[in-house]
This record gives sequence, structure tokens and C-alpha cells, in this order.
Amino acid sequence: MFVKHNNQGYQEKIIGVKLKTLAYGDKTLMASIKLSQGAIIPQHKHFHEQTGFLISGNLEFFIDGENFIVGPGDSWTILENVIHGVKALEESMIVEIFSPVRKDYLP
Repeated sequence: MFVKHNNQGYQEKIIGVKLKTLAYGDKTLMASIKLSQGAIIPQHKHFHEQTGFLISGNLEFFIDGENFIVGPGDSWTILENVIHGVKALEESMIVEIFSPVRKDYLP
């Protein structure tokens, strides 16, 4: 599967959080996520392993009771069923990969 870059197709999942599914296969799914400054993804957990890369902006992650400040070029992995959330300290853009595929993110 190949996906050509374009700025259309983002859907607001939470106030200030817009997601667009990029390429996906049988075992992984890649998503582009735009966060407005101050946007919060509440703490939650899911059975997907989640690996991400911050393209621009600054984020504060809350992962399993610890806080992490993340800047451009930083990356992370959140294991399955680990409680996590994030706050956008400024407008931010991330790319994340989920395994197994998040069916709720399929187009």
C-alpha cells in the first residue's frame, strides 16, 4: 500500500486532536495526528502497542504514572494496556504506529 501526501482527510477525534490514517496492513497502522496547543488526550489504555515520533511541537506525556516532556525528533513506545495520556504544550504534529491494527482508525 502506498499513500501520497496531502493535507486533507483529518478527522477531529477529541477537541483539538485531529487524526488521519496513513498506510496500514495486516499487522500495523500508521496515523498522522495534529494537536492544537492545550489539547488533551485523557489517560486511557488499549491492547495496541503504540510507537510514535514527534515531528514538531512539544508534548507532555503521562505514561504509567510518570511524566515525560517530548520535543521534535523524540520518539516513544507505549506497551499494550499501559495507562497513558498527553497534553500539547504547543501546536504539535506526530506520527504513530499501532500494532495490531486499530480498527477504529481504519478509513
